[in-house]
Amino acid sequence: MSTLRFRLPALLVAALGLTLAGHADESPKVSTLMRKKLECSQKVLEGIALNDFDRIAKNGEELIQLSKQAEFKVLKTPQYEMHSNDFRRNAEALVTAAKAKNGDAAALAYVDLTLSCVKCHKHVREVRMGRLDGPAEPLGGRTSNAAE
Repeated sequence: MSTLRFRLPALLVAALGLTLAGHADESPKVSTLMRKKLECSQKVLEGIALNDFDRIAKNGEELIQLSKQAEFKVLKTPQYEMHSNDFRRNAEALVTAAKAKNGDAAALAYVDLTLSCVKCHKHVREVRMGRLDGPAEPLGGRTSNAAE
């Protein structure tokens, strides 16, 4: 567990860098939502460090609600949907662990949650770099088709 305590801040810093770098070309609503997600994630980490299960649960529940907002859905790809579902599942595991007052399970769920963010941000960057016509279309927008 002691090595986990040292890795959590490093993961958070990495997620922060990915979050800020990955949203430069998005709408103000998406940027605001991602900043709120980051703030909640930081509060979860603080809760884990302080063994404050109420703070963990409250901010985990907020993350779940944020993930259900339309602005959260920035791509329409199967991989993006998978990453979004993983994020919600990990946030739910975080809340469950906090309500059970299980600090180790909460810390592990937080790591899984952070990794789901990193994987999703990587996917979004790869899709955007792969498109010749600019940033990714929002959910419900046009999708590129190789046959076009």
